[in-house]
Amino acid sequence: MGVNNNGECPMTDFEYTTVSEAALTLMREGHNNPEMCAILDEVAAEGVPPAPNNTDGEVEDIGGGLSVTHRFVEAPGECETLTWHYVEAGNPEAPVLVLMHGIPQSWCMWRPILPELAKHFRCIAIDLKGYGQSDKRRGDYRHEGVAAQVVALLDTIGVGNFHLFSHDRGTMQADYIAASQGARVKRYIRGSQHLLRFHPDLSPQEILFTDVATRGILQDPMQMINWGFRRLCKHPIPKPVVVRAVQEFSRPGTGSAVERYFQSSTFRKDWIDRRTRVIPAWKAEIMVLQGSDEPPMPVEMYRGLESELPGIRFEYVDGGHFYVEENPEETLARALPFLTA
Repeated sequence: MGVNNNGECPMTDFEYTTVSEAALTLMREGHNNPEMCAILDEVAAEGVPPAPNNTDGEVEDIGGGLSVTHRFVEAPGECETLTWHYVEAGNPEAPVLVLMHGIPQSWCMWRPILPELAKHFRCIAIDLKGYGQSDKRRGDYRHEGVAAQVVALLDTIGVGNFHLFSHDRGTMQADYIAASQGARVKRYIRGSQHLLRFHPDLSPQEILFTDVATRGILQDPMQMINWGFRRLCKHPIPKPVVVRAVQEFSRPGTGSAVERYFQSSTFRKDWIDRRTRVIPAWKAEIMVLQGSDEPPMPVEMYRGLESELPGIRFEYVDGGHFYVEENPEETLARALPFLTA
């Protein structure tokens, strides 16, 4: 997988890729969709009530004819155990689909597409460590370390083989899972994350979330959601989805826990790791699924990679970075045929 058609190995070329001025302008200025901005302003003006606290076994109707069951499980981690929260839906005997969200979200980002996915799979939508109602204690927040803890969770609940669908920073952990679990991961939809090409100007959040002068944004859920959705959404996200995102990121300890991920590595190290150790270990069938207009991950950074990564499929959804919620219909149209093939 790591050798292109010219017999060259692109994995060891650590020069940053030149980014077009148009892409850099979109990254700096963002989409600022007027309807999305109006929704964010309305939510900020009205305020957001606390998120509901769930219990193990509690059933929640999420609409679309689907109810999910909340689960709280203790699984090995940090030399002891970690508490994980996830929701599950679908036939318990169906193939397992593990869903891993990104920042600044929770399992709730999958709500728009869960009703359809649950017709085909036993869906397990995890609150990643540090997010939602999962554990937020200090400890190992390296993506590789947390990926191993996610695998320990799956082992604990009796999951054998499974498919993966990830987004954003959840993809960082999913990459390591796909690498370490070999043939156990059958199909992997890899959403919204840098791949072979990278330039730090596309990732200002590395400094924003760690520098002493600016990292306070992680402690302000409304500001965090506003910064992300205002700039990165090409199409508006419904108001109830925005409210729930603010609620989930408002859970005590979330901002501090999320910062630990960014303090535990650098984007350059993650990029080099991906090229030298992670991608060469993948055995699953893989689809890279990106938004057509993601400010931090422009399509130009993926165009032509089919020749360098033969066997990996590239698909694009009309949307920005949060395309699952911006355009759930097209997300399903791209994802389901691949997952059910």
